[in-house]
Amino acid sequence: MNGGQPLRCRPFPIVAFEIRLSRLSPRFSALSRLFAATALVAVLAGTALPARAEAPVSPWPQAASDLQAESGIRFGTLANGMRFAVMRNATPSGQAAIRFRIGSGSLEEDDTQQGLAHFLEHMAFKGSTHVPEGEMVRILQRKGLAFGPDTNAHTSYDETVYALDLPEVDADTVSTGLMLMRETASELKLDAGAFDRERGVILSEERLRDTPQYRGMIGLINVLLAGQRVPSRPPIGKTDIISNAPVDLVRDYYRANYRPDRATLIVVGDVDPDAIETEIRRRFEDWKPAGPARPEPDLGKLKQQGLGADIVTVPGASTRIQIAWTRPYDGSPDTFAKRRAEMVEDLGLSVLKRRVSAMARRANAPFISAEVASQDLYDSARIALVAADSEPDKWQAALAAIDQEQRRIAQFGVEQSELDREILEYRSLLQAAAGGAATRTSTDIANTLAQSVDDDKVFTSPADDLALFERMVKGLTADEVNQALHNTVFSGNGPRLVLQTAQAPQGGADAVAKAYAASQAVPVTAPAKTMAAVWPYTHFGDAGTVVERRDVGDLGLTLVRFANGVRLNVKPTKLRANEVLVRVDIGHGRLDLPKDRPLPTWTAQGVELSGVKAIDYEDMQKALAANVASIDFSLDDGSFKFEGRTRPEDLATQLQIFTAYGSDPAYRPEVFARLQQAYLNNLDQYSATPGAVVSRDFLGLVHAGDPRWTFPDRDQLLAAKPADFEALFHDPITKGAIEVTIAGDVTADAVIGLVAQTFGALPPRADDAPTTDSAQFPIPTAQPVLRSHTGRLDNAAAVMAVPIGDMLSDLPRAFSADLAGQIFQNRLIDQFRIAEGATYSPQGDVSLSKSIPGYGYAYAYVETTPAKVDRFYALVDKIAADLAANDVSADELARAKEPMIETVKHQQEGNEYWLRNLRGVQTDARRLDLIRQNLTGYEKVTAQDVRAIAATYFKPEKFWRLEVLPGGATAIR
Repeated sequence: MNGGQPLRCRPFPIVAFEIRLSRLSPRFSALSRLFAATALVAVLAGTALPARAEAPVSPWPQAASDLQAESGIRFGTLANGMRFAVMRNATPSGQAAIRFRIGSGSLEEDDTQQGLAHFLEHMAFKGSTHVPEGEMVRILQRKGLAFGPDTNAHTSYDETVYALDLPEVDADTVSTGLMLMRETASELKLDAGAFDRERGVILSEERLRDTPQYRGMIGLINVLLAGQRVPSRPPIGKTDIISNAPVDLVRDYYRANYRPDRATLIVVGDVDPDAIETEIRRRFEDWKPAGPARPEPDLGKLKQQGLGADIVTVPGASTRIQIAWTRPYDGSPDTFAKRRAEMVEDLGLSVLKRRVSAMARRANAPFISAEVASQDLYDSARIALVAADSEPDKWQAALAAIDQEQRRIAQFGVEQSELDREILEYRSLLQAAAGGAATRTSTDIANTLAQSVDDDKVFTSPADDLALFERMVKGLTADEVNQALHNTVFSGNGPRLVLQTAQAPQGGADAVAKAYAASQAVPVTAPAKTMAAVWPYTHFGDAGTVVERRDVGDLGLTLVRFANGVRLNVKPTKLRANEVLVRVDIGHGRLDLPKDRPLPTWTAQGVELSGVKAIDYEDMQKALAANVASIDFSLDDGSFKFEGRTRPEDLATQLQIFTAYGSDPAYRPEVFARLQQAYLNNLDQYSATPGAVVSRDFLGLVHAGDPRWTFPDRDQLLAAKPADFEALFHDPITKGAIEVTIAGDVTADAVIGLVAQTFGALPPRADDAPTTDSAQFPIPTAQPVLRSHTGRLDNAAAVMAVPIGDMLSDLPRAFSADLAGQIFQNRLIDQFRIAEGATYSPQGDVSLSKSIPGYGYAYAYVETTPAKVDRFYALVDKIAADLAANDVSADELARAKEPMIETVKHQQEGNEYWLRNLRGVQTDARRLDLIRQNLTGYEKVTAQDVRAIAATYFKPEKFWRLEVLPGGATAIR
């Protein structure tokens, strides 16, 4: 179970910020992550996985357990101690996933090596005995692997994992993948010149990771694990060591820690296990350790601490108050009894989590959001945590609220009805997982297998997980859960109060302690009895009549139109057993909105959180606890979109939920107020780093300041009213034309019948054109548009974008532009990252709209030092000029084309692909053409096509530029 995400060497996409506060059917369980609240989700995306001091030559955990590993996985150990696991899995067909784990990370570094475990991971791509420097990525690109999505690695406290997702499983591709893992094991050259060139990349990554969220997480770890090894060994390391360490130090680390008795190789895919095992043995049995094993690092002992308070001051961070209890880490084997004890704890905490989440939804709530969790933290302690995000000057009220609710459950316990609800909901999720086990993807299985190795857990099957759960909860009473909460969870060290804030309050930690003492003086009473809830939206009128139905045989589609104008697109598949994806598009999205004034588009999440008129969001969760259903609402360029994931037996309920939202939505003012405060609370974070500024402003800027795409400033947030929220969404959602798309384990006839009873039963709706004109790309900039960030002085960002046009009006142009953009990005990586070491992760993409006629662009983006910004723009101009003047080589074209083709093939074997691409096919036949040509379109692109795109569009005089610098630069220069 992970406390966060590792340091992954992969691109960071430009995305808009979003505050995710809740979800229908939220689930906290033994499988969920610690600190999943809004603020810390972002933190953990930039920190590292938990640490384990793992003994060499460890047997597979099932050898010491009464739990059975999933059958069908071949577990083995070579004579040299290297473990391997191989599993045949045909989803997706013709593909495989390789994970090579070294059980060593930053904890194994000595004081002079801090950061070199991660540095070594980078060097694995920099040449080895049989692979020249710079060739590894190119070899993989020729095989159809994209750098980042398919070729990846991460380093954490206790492990380094290399990942390859193979698009083909022919003997040569599989052999190449295993060869590269064998090269990584002991054959890395670790050339001094390559090492020096990579320093700038590592330092760029360190700057990118240094966010307020990351600093807050590190501060919390420092408090809870004070005096232990983990706080002194963050995987990113120390910048002075990264800048100055001689290459011999990383060689020393390599020889000492990359050993077969620390290694595990995992291969999952459409392969022959016998052949794979033979290949593994042939390649890896001769791997010998370079020297004797080192002693395992001493992680230190958990410091005995009673009640205490600490302040973690992080400029730019949001305000978060946390109450934590710690107890020693239990490193005993993974057994049924141990899992059951954890499950009993987790079920009790699930009730507490649901209670505090319900508090956050009330009018005048004492906090914005709250989180409850319990988990092993870096194998150094087990933590129980109750946390709340609040307004900066209201942390005392938030502290009192979570303290008193924690004491309430500790004193009066959970009700049996509350426990039964958590069991019911968790059972339904396990049932869904078991039902879909036969079509789990190879990448998911490989990732989970690798995680089980890190956790030293038995890899149990979904069917066994369900059976184990039923054994665990059989006869489970609220009394047993309450004893676990009282005697175990809220015991041990603590409670420790940790206030994360941008500015320490007057009185510092004493003020926190006093606020806690004041809350403790308030007696708590028994909770109010929970009331059952019933889902009221089961009938919407007489079933609708189908007036048009046609089959698209070559794509396996059924397209339907009902008498009330509702359109339905159905794609029955067997791609994922027991999975059904549903998408509902209403109206024309942003194109339906006015563009002459600021808009509260940021309130979009409030649509789902408000529930519907006859039942609010909290009661929806109660009423639908036994169902597997979900809600995700978003405001898209071309529609107001609902999406959900369900199973065949719950499809009727999923459709009822969406029909209720589309016909009888509520816009509750308390939800608006919560969202408004969440955005205000996090506003400073959006200016704390260059990447945050780009994520905040990019979409608005590339739409020429159009308010439909613009992120709100503080004045706009404060000026917005609940009535604005309802006015923005009510009419478009309740009056707009409806299109339903369903893909998954269904039959067309069954889906048509269910949609007829739901959306098909609604009153007719007109299908009007968008009420406003299209979007505009900004005019070219002779000098970059300037923005500033409030973070480090050595950090900056630069963006170049250029208009190209939409996707559908010229499909050959679109495919050529996409490939040209990929080649542009590859060259930027080769030159700005690899050759010059000026950035961690250059990005480039082509975004051509399918909703806005004539609109689309290509962009390139880097985070670097301020001194390198001008060099980026010069390099962009140089690459553009060369692409326009000269044909790319056949090899360069293939290295861009093959990963794109393989990516499309992979996507087509998932229901998400069909859900995404079927929208609008009944009203625009070009969308069907796009699906049909998605592979052949790329295959047909020539070097001359790429050159023509560059000559037409990649002209410096057409470029729009954005520059984000430290300090107060705000004007266009």
